[in-house]
Amino acid sequence: MDNEKRTASGNLKISQDVISSITAYCLREVEGVASLASLGTNLKGWLQAKRPPKAILVELNEDVATITVHVNVMYGAKIREVAENIQRSVKDAVQSMTGIAVAKVNVVVSGIAFRNPKAEEEE
Repeated sequence: MDNEKRTASGNLKISQDVISSITAYCLREVEGVASLASLGTNLKGWLQAKRPPKAILVELNEDVATITVHVNVMYGAKIREVAENIQRSVKDAVQSMTGIAVAKVNVVVSGIAFRNPKAEEEE
């Protein structure tokens, strides 16, 4: 579903993929976020859904968006603080760039990323 605005000079459509891209960029900027979570599913669930699950889900209802993100956080990060920073960053960026109101940003912490001790020794 796309968000469409009609003006005297033409139409403007903002797709859910654009909102997902803005969200993904914001997540890279939030301290404590290791990565987007990879959502696996069994083959039967995937075939029934007809599309693989996404780490960023955007639901548009008229001019209001609800965004759900699945992330992995760094070990030692304060999860509540990271989640609040994600919510604030995503909401501000999507609203300012698209003009679409964001009702909620739901954060699902799917995992913890541990540092690799061997990689740190090599540095």
